[in-house]
Amino acid sequence: MFAVYAAAPSPDDPLASLTIGERPEPEVPDGWVAVSVKAASLNMHDLWTLKGVGIKAESFPMILGCDGAGTLADGTEVVLHSVIGDPAWAGDETLDPTRTLLTEKHQGTFADTVVVPARNALPKPAGLSFAEAACMGTAWLTAYRMIFVKSGLRPGQTMLVQGASGGVSTALIELGKAAGLRVWVTGRTEEKRALAAELGAHATFESGARLPERVDAVFETVGKATWAHSMKALKPGGVIVVSGSTSGPDPSADLQRLFFLQLRVVGSTMGTREELADLLRFCDLAGIKPKIGTELPFEQARTGFEQMLDGETNGKIVFTR
Repeated sequence: MFAVYAAAPSPDDPLASLTIGERPEPEVPDGWVAVSVKAASLNMHDLWTLKGVGIKAESFPMILGCDGAGTLADGTEVVLHSVIGDPAWAGDETLDPTRTLLTEKHQGTFADTVVVPARNALPKPAGLSFAEAACMGTAWLTAYRMIFVKSGLRPGQTMLVQGASGGVSTALIELGKAAGLRVWVTGRTEEKRALAAELGAHATFESGARLPERVDAVFETVGKATWAHSMKALKPGGVIVVSGSTSGPDPSADLQRLFFLQLRVVGSTMGTREELADLLRFCDLAGIKPKIGTELPFEQARTGFEQMLDGETNGKIVFTR
């Protein structure tokens, strides 16, 4: 079958491993289902896979793609949940020590067909296209959990999103606005800040700019480049919710500020199947649709990877068939 895959780990030149070609048809174990992929979105996780981060060398070649949307054999339209855990695990599957994401152990969604546990295929809302639904399972679920599960924010409070144009950031803006939060956003360029305003941000600022007042929560996916600003932006008792570190994982912790102002730093990774179901209902009820910056056929996947590697995102990058 057709697939976009990582041939081998390539830490220094990730695109050197990117291969567009044929892979064997997958087998379908008991309790799993085959999904005919109609659309799948690109995530930073796919670049990490090309570099060999978070995946064993013996797992290559690996079909890329953490999330997507498609149809079951009977024509049912579904959205994929990317977190695959132990069926015996009770509770939050993101805390299961054996859990993996698609592309870490199991082949991903950038292919004609992907095989997932039956519970990982959720009904697709009629109001979302396949391309829009393909954004939900990773970036949008991550943003949903950051705001509604981890931050403790209430409608009317102020949130700051560091970075304006990535998939998680654009989802944070739209979800926060719909939830009645005051959404502030930083962006490196005027174009990126304009995108944030278009999506509903109440105010935008240059990266590192002094804010009019301190905020209740900061949402971090950037890491080292913005961490000092995030710490200084918080009210006493405020919280930073972290789900990524694209600019580096090792900033100064600024411990004196942390303990003196009683700040909180909370990690957040993906989300549960139930949270994805709630997210899909919320989007349906609120009429929210993800911002898609680039939509390409799978055959042109390299172009999308180049855009992400160069930081030229303008919303989600989605591949379609």
